[in-house]
Formats: sequence, C-alpha cells, structure tokens
Amino acid sequence: MASLEVADVFRQFGPSYLDAFGARLLPSHRRAIEDILACRTAAMGGHLYRCDDCGKPFYVYHACRNRSCPACHARQTQQWLDARTGELLPCPYYHVTVTVPAQLRHTLRSNQSDGYNLLMKTAADAVLTLCADKRYMGATPAILAVLHTWTATMDYHPHVHLLVSGGGIGEDGATWREAKHPFLVPVRALSRLVRGKFHDALRKQRPDLEAQLPANVWTRDWVAWCKPWGQGETAMLDYLARYVHRIAITNRRILAMDHRAVTFRYKDRKHQQWPTCTLTGHEFMRRFLQHVLPKGFHKVRYYGLWHPAQRPKRQNARHALCLAQDQPTVQAPAPHTATSEVPSADILHVTCPHCGSHAATHLGPLPRGHASHAARASPPRPL
Repeated sequence: MASLEVADVFRQFGPSYLDAFGARLLPSHRRAIEDILACRTAAMGGHLYRCDDCGKPFYVYHACRNRSCPACHARQTQQWLDARTGELLPCPYYHVTVTVPAQLRHTLRSNQSDGYNLLMKTAADAVLTLCADKRYMGATPAILAVLHTWTATMDYHPHVHLLVSGGGIGEDGATWREAKHPFLVPVRALSRLVRGKFHDALRKQRPDLEAQLPANVWTRDWVAWCKPWGQGETAMLDYLARYVHRIAITNRRILAMDHRAVTFRYKDRKHQQWPTCTLTGHEFMRRFLQHVLPKGFHKVRYYGLWHPAQRPKRQNARHALCLAQDQPTVQAPAPHTATSEVPSADILHVTCPHCGSHAATHLGPLPRGHASHAARASPPRPL
C-alpha cells in the first residue's frame, strides 16, 4: 500500500468539509487546502523526463511551496541554512521556550496576527533585557525565534522557541561577554518579565482584547524553560532540523485512513513512546488548518545580534570569537545565480518511478494543468 499524505486526507474529506464549514473558512485555510491538493500534480505544471536506464518517460511536477505543505520543506530548509552559514557564531547556544497560559489561547486564535506578533516580540525582548543585566551576561546576544502553535496531536498550544547565543557584545560594541550562569537566565524571572511585557503591550495596542481577559492571567505563572543546546554550527543544524520549518504533522506520521477517520502516530515525550491517535476526517482537517498562519506572517524572526540592523556588531562578535579560538573567520557563501538552462530546484534531483534510477534526460517543460496518467508525481529525491 502506498504511503498516505495530508493531500490524500484533504482529497477524501475536503469536499464535505468545505460544504459544512466553507462559509466560515479563512482565506489562508482555503489557500492551504488548494495548494496541498495541487502540490506535485499536473495542476502545478512541471517537466517531462526519460529515464536513461529503463528508457521510460515520467513526469516531475512542481511543488506548491505553501509553508503549511508537508511535502515542501526539505530543500527549503537546506537553502535557508546555506544563507545563514556566514552568520553563525562559534559559541555555545541555549534553547528557550515561552508558552502562554490556557486562558489566552482563545484570544490568540481569534487575533492571530496581533497576538502572535506580541508573543514573539515580548519573549525576545524579555530575553534581551535579562541578558543585558550584568548579573547574567551584560551583553546583547543573538536570538532566533520560531513560533509553533501545536502539540504532538495537533491541538492548539501557541509557544515560542528561541535559540540564544551563550554570549554577546557588550555596551562598547566590540567586547564579547560570555553568559555567567549555566542556565543563561533564571526562568522564573523570565516568565514574569514576559508576562509583564505582554500585558503592557496588549494594553497599549489592543485594549479591547486586554479588557476581555480574566485578571488571573496576569497573576499566574507563565511557563518558561531553558537548557544548553550545543556549540556553533552543530547547534544550529540540530535546531533547524527540529524547529525552523516544522509543521503540525508530517506525511510519514499518517498510518491509515478510511471513509470516516484518519489514524496517525505521535511522540509521547514523557514516556518516550509512539502511540496512535484516530480522528474523524473533519476533525483532522480542523486541527491541521488551525495551525495555518495568516498570510504574510513571519514565523521565524531575528533579534539582538541576528537582527539585520546589528550586522556590524555581529561581524565584530564573529571576528572576536574566531581570533580567541584561533579559527579562520567564516565568510558568507556567494549567492547562487539561477540560469534559464537549468530546471527549477523542485526537479533538479529526480528519481525514475519505474526503476529507481537517478539518471534521466530532461525532455522539456509541461504547462500547468497538463493531463497525464498519474494524478500525483513522485517527489524529488531528498537531500
């Protein structure tokens, strides 16, 4: 049996889901359904190949590139990493997580652009404020923040992951200062600071929402967590693989589907097991779509030394660290220039679906909507 995909679930249950809820569906959710259904099909257009080994022709269709599509992220992650290589600092890193209390989830779900913006900004600002304190670092670190909104079973659970350098540039703009404690900053102080900054920002920018929230939201503890994450490029690679381009569920976690329900596996981190969860088709779609972000929203953001405006300080930090560690300074890679003679990145690495060969001759492009015998073409070979 062929492996199941999110697109198969949408194809099976999408029509009835749209009939039931289409009038209330957000434009971003409708676009996600359309893109995922069209991804790597004739609707997207693509290219025709002939296998050099078995001689049979086959199609390779373009990806939809929707950030919620589970089939479109392996190459995107690698390209993002290549662009970031010259920005890495050869120092320890910390992983910080900030989660909002349950009472705030409905407000964030109903006001995603404003709510998510405030959550990401206040979490990063709180880390920067504490790191600037001379008791902890006395410097400005580099921060990469990533928004996630799901649990392992795709329930709604908005939180921010932050990768924070274990050191930063001091007030003089040139001196590198290491973190003074193995925990980077105290998580209880971080929790209270995020809560206070979020409350102040919400009261100023959306007083209508602040007035609707129960008072105990601003007195209870918010969950903050921090742990050492690794050193230099290794830490960044690991962080990328785990967090940056992750979506609510991957295709390989879907185990079975019938006319009524979908079964998928998820990781139970507490017990280090992989139990299964079975949902009706409509509930699976609802849970998946609630994690589709608003159009134009940036789920990956840079603060401190990784902010574009701090590039001179970041260069100073890299030079200082490389000199101290007797390492050559890492230079950013030259940008890749695409040519019209080479097919797009979606179809550079092709695999013959008949014999598995990676040797093929490109016969030409196919326009969007080209009819073929196959509803869905094989994805490109993973990197």
